[in-house]
Amino acid sequence: MREWGLGERVMMRTNIYAVLTITLGLALAAPAQVKTEVPPVVPGAKPVTVEHIRVHGTALEGNLEGDEVDREVIVFLPPGYATDKARRYPVVYALHGYSIGAGQWSQEIHVPQTIEGAFARGAQEMIVVLPDSKTVHNGSMYSSSATTGDFEQFIARDVVAYVDAHYRTIAGRKSRGLVGHSMGGYGASRIGMKHSDVFGSLYIMSPCCLSPRAAGPADPADQKALDAVKAPADSASLPFRLRTQFASAAAWSPNPKNPPLYLDLPSQNGVVQPDVVAKWAANAPLAFVDQYVRNLREYRGIAIDVGDQDNLRVDAGKLHEVLDRYGIDNTFEIYPGTHTSAMADRFQNHVLPFFNRNLCAGRDCK
Repeated sequence: MREWGLGERVMMRTNIYAVLTITLGLALAAPAQVKTEVPPVVPGAKPVTVEHIRVHGTALEGNLEGDEVDREVIVFLPPGYATDKARRYPVVYALHGYSIGAGQWSQEIHVPQTIEGAFARGAQEMIVVLPDSKTVHNGSMYSSSATTGDFEQFIARDVVAYVDAHYRTIAGRKSRGLVGHSMGGYGASRIGMKHSDVFGSLYIMSPCCLSPRAAGPADPADQKALDAVKAPADSASLPFRLRTQFASAAAWSPNPKNPPLYLDLPSQNGVVQPDVVAKWAANAPLAFVDQYVRNLREYRGIAIDVGDQDNLRVDAGKLHEVLDRYGIDNTFEIYPGTHTSAMADRFQNHVLPFFNRNLCAGRDCK
């Protein structure tokens, strides 16, 4: 483990169409199953119960690109849930990354095996919830947009309210944790800063999109490919780095007067649109973190981690330094690995133990 020092940072200049390639991580895989280090099965681990449910997103109603309002949510109930009917449990909400949904996220972090392993290794029993936030352009960015719907509120309000109403939870912020990886790490940063009234502990894994990026000259071939997209479904044929442009624009620069995509890209006909670039910058957590210092002080625990071979390590380090600057208690680890190589191991042996230490599970948690 080591901290990423200021002297080691490299300032990168990039054109607008490389922005999301960098901020989402060059190592990030497309929809295929990624390779990740899977911890061995822990002897004697007891099975958890897996429930696949659908949660209605009131916050998603009326979204302009027609994203699904009733979303898949996967719920993992601890071994004692079925037998100890009087017991209530803390809850961890885990947010997936770009280009995948809750189902693939569950495979990439190898749940339920890693949840069972964490419990067997001493973590307190808790409920783990994986909500799906995949959109027509492959990712909601967990943001608030008329085009995609308000995924920020969907996670912080709709999903939490449903889980509290239908499961034996400890329904208070001190007993709720929020974690996410990559785009989900961005979501955990964004939602965490704004909703400390809902969550009590944060774990931010390899977060993308933390830093505002300046626009540069557009690549003509990329511009042509983007201009050829005339309907939401057309973006499916784009390469990964270009498709992220539409996901980001739908989330950060929506435009109800610009059908059928209902968004504005940061460049049109090869000309950078400063107003759109400014909107994207305004959605970067490193740009708005100073506004939420009071909220961040409310957290019992904040952890950030990232691989030493992950291009996102620089901005993750910057977020850690901002928290340190304000005297906000947090831990930051750079571990050996790429963007995806250690997700399952980290989830079992770092994420869930962190919430074991920081979530309230007693009678006086509210």
